[in-house]
Amino acid sequence: MPLTDRAPRPVAERHAAPAVRTGVGALERLGGWPATLAVAGVAAALRLPALDRPRALVFDETYYVKDAWTLLQLGYEGQWPADPDPAFEAGDVDSYLTEPSYVVHPPVGKWVIAAGMRLLGAQDPVGWRLGTVVAGVLAVVLLVRVGRRLLGSTALGALAGLLLALDGTAIVLSRTALLDGVLTTLVLAGAAALLVDRDRAAARLAAATGPPRAPARWGPWSLWRPWRVVAGVMLGLAVGTKWSALWFVALLGLLTVAWDASARRRAGVVLWWQGTLLRDTVPAFVALVPVAAVTYVATWAGWLGTSGGYGRSWAADHPGEGVTWLPEPLRALWQYHQQMWTFHTTLDAEHPYAAHPAGWLLQLRPTSFFYEAPGPAQQVCGADRCSQAVTSLGNPFVWWLGVAAVVACVWWAVRRRDARAAVVVGGVAAGWLPWFAYTERAIFTFYAVVLLPWLALGVAHAVGRLLAWADDEPRRSTVRTGLVALAVLVLAATVFFWPVWTGQVVTFRMWQLRQWLPRWV
Repeated sequence: MPLTDRAPRPVAERHAAPAVRTGVGALERLGGWPATLAVAGVAAALRLPALDRPRALVFDETYYVKDAWTLLQLGYEGQWPADPDPAFEAGDVDSYLTEPSYVVHPPVGKWVIAAGMRLLGAQDPVGWRLGTVVAGVLAVVLLVRVGRRLLGSTALGALAGLLLALDGTAIVLSRTALLDGVLTTLVLAGAAALLVDRDRAAARLAAATGPPRAPARWGPWSLWRPWRVVAGVMLGLAVGTKWSALWFVALLGLLTVAWDASARRRAGVVLWWQGTLLRDTVPAFVALVPVAAVTYVATWAGWLGTSGGYGRSWAADHPGEGVTWLPEPLRALWQYHQQMWTFHTTLDAEHPYAAHPAGWLLQLRPTSFFYEAPGPAQQVCGADRCSQAVTSLGNPFVWWLGVAAVVACVWWAVRRRDARAAVVVGGVAAGWLPWFAYTERAIFTFYAVVLLPWLALGVAHAVGRLLAWADDEPRRSTVRTGLVALAVLVLAATVFFWPVWTGQVVTFRMWQLRQWLPRWV
């Protein structure tokens, strides 16, 4: 794939029906960055309005916002007096204590939240949510760029980004100060960096081994790969947000080596897989895993650089215990990580919105982040009863189409050896399957936001293949009508559900109409 900003005219465009081909061609001619910015504008328009609504700590904001604020003030997460939320919401943000709080997630996502409060203060919900809303829009930008390189089409990349922009789970996680939206952005940043690395390395390899040279036996070393280092940093930050990012470190590490193997084979390297094993695998490992590990440890700089964090003095208080060959601060950090691991693997608390991962992709049990019946009802909404809700419900048609697309991608990957489909399946698996090992603890459907970009890529890839297949009548008319109908459904669902994604006050009846399945309540 060329490294220029203009992607090649894809097969999907060349073989599409005229009306569809016109739309695809228009996006291709628009160019990569104009299309990216246009989709980002849609994402911003759906995420930014009334960012301070509701003016309350929503769901786990009660933890992360206050943790982020004490990180700014103390360098570590501090405790708060009993029942601090009403005072905090009213603007009393300095009643924290200097005693450390026991937290079970690394600090990067909380530093992103803290950055917004650093700019706008902690007295306004916009300050709480500024960091995550910027991350949410940036995720859309990154997905367009990832899709464009992975699928070889500006139009299909823009489609993937637009699906993320229009989805309710992504919108809600952008508009609330939680960690999972930040995690999604950082994973996408790592994937984007590796795709840039893939294309640049392949171009250098082709130039070094192509005619008039004789076919290379092993192929050259390719040691200077700065975009791989960038990916390592981004993935280290992702793990520094939530440990579940480790599965994406493994996935993307395997992918970057597989892309190198494919490049060597295309370049005519005789011993292409042996060359990959000996000359690409170790440099890839070094650029990703140690870099990610060092980055991860650096994310704990606030905890390491102060003396008040939870467990910070453990090593001094327990000489000769733990991993004794580590320096004292790192020995304490290791012990703290053992405690966090025990917490995550033994937690069995119940929650009314806990959801088994088997139902995540179908959005069978979305998470209610906030619900209130404001009054007096007649004055607030002109009815006998009002509702104000923030529900982390995905756009049903985006997720249901995504499931169908992933099933198709499994088929294409296995039977057609479709490498792009395999990437989609891998991304969904990394964000979804590991959670089946933790079904005894309280886990939630919104955790699936990290795999949503891969679902969107699956839909975009399926559309590209469908357009290429629709070569003649009556396929053209059927495909064109079907795609337009699906687009209308996705857009209509976004408009319909937007009030319950953004905390808008509606009548109770209007809220009821948006509860399509019994377990959505």
